[in-house]
Amino acid sequence: MAISTFSQSPIDWRFVQNPYPFYETARASGDLFLWKDYDRVCAVSHEAVNTLLRDRRWGRQIPEELKDNFPEHIRPFVELDRSGMLEREPPAHTRLRSLVVRAFTSRGIAALEPGIAALVNQLIDEFPDGEFDLLRCFGEVIPVIVIARLLGIPEDMANQLLQWSHDMVAMYQAKRDREIEDKAVVATTEFSNYIKRHIDHRRKNPTDDLMSQLIAVENEGEKLSTEELISTCILLLNAGHEATVHAIGNGVKSILESNWNAKELFEQKTIDATVEEILRFDPPLHKFERYAYEDMHMFGYDFKRGEQVALLLAAANRDPSVFANPTTFDPYRISKQHLALGAGIHFCVGAPLARMELSIALPILFSRCPNIEISQTPQYSDRYHFHGLTELIIRH
Repeated sequence: MAISTFSQSPIDWRFVQNPYPFYETARASGDLFLWKDYDRVCAVSHEAVNTLLRDRRWGRQIPEELKDNFPEHIRPFVELDRSGMLEREPPAHTRLRSLVVRAFTSRGIAALEPGIAALVNQLIDEFPDGEFDLLRCFGEVIPVIVIARLLGIPEDMANQLLQWSHDMVAMYQAKRDREIEDKAVVATTEFSNYIKRHIDHRRKNPTDDLMSQLIAVENEGEKLSTEELISTCILLLNAGHEATVHAIGNGVKSILESNWNAKELFEQKTIDATVEEILRFDPPLHKFERYAYEDMHMFGYDFKRGEQVALLLAAANRDPSVFANPTTFDPYRISKQHLALGAGIHFCVGAPLARMELSIALPILFSRCPNIEISQTPQYSDRYHFHGLTELIIRH
């Protein structure tokens, strides 16, 4: 059975502002479709995305026969990227993730809670009068400071960490070009050298931060190599920052544009449900890819080994077969099976931290700023496959 083909530029302004109508059109044709602009088969239904995320015949690690298929000038970025656990499969992924999880404990994350609350209150204290950009003054600051504190990196490095992060994750955007690639390579080299110096310092002067714990952690005689330590720290900084910034911005926008009473949404009994609906309704990451590790027939299509499939997480999150009235922001909905944080063995390792940041920052924001309102029409940034605002101009 042939799958349908659809054309939609991922850098078209109308699509960037609202990709959901395109997803709905594509989903109406079946579980899979061919996205002509990417020349990529895409999974668009919740069933297909969920299945492919969990099926071990698919993975993030590039097949051996394709591993040298990249331009030489981006080698530093590629080598760092591929050394991290996100781009590995078992047994390497199992080993890396088990070591990271041993250090990245729920107790360690919970210990950050008072500091996050204090940071949020401090930022609100510093809000300017009149109109201002909530992302710059609030949303961008919280995640990078939290990750820096977690790893034991000086907070005065926050702006530099942000710049390195932005330059590196730009490699995953649809508008990637040679200028973006060159900036990413520079950022990779500078970021790696900085983290290596910090690791060397922590080996001699360990503390109770996550970096010291990652250095010390051991499982059945296995430890993280220096290269793995560097890639893990950079992954936590890049992924932990980018996704959470967009989740905060998109979440505030969704709440303010809905008819819900924010005070009601952030009562103790409803906080968790509100956070999950924020992640479902307008997630920060829309597309994630997998490689086929063998020939197979799935959802009416014959995949070949080495073929990539794009998993449209945001489309799955609005599948009406799973979520009633999926285009409505409703924290009280029954189904919570969203895929914003992935599924299977690559489920987001930082999910507990991201959820905690949202569940602390947003209740305090809406409690202290009960009259907060959007004062300029929000615009999404041209950074697909990320989905986040350029700015969020508000008054309070």
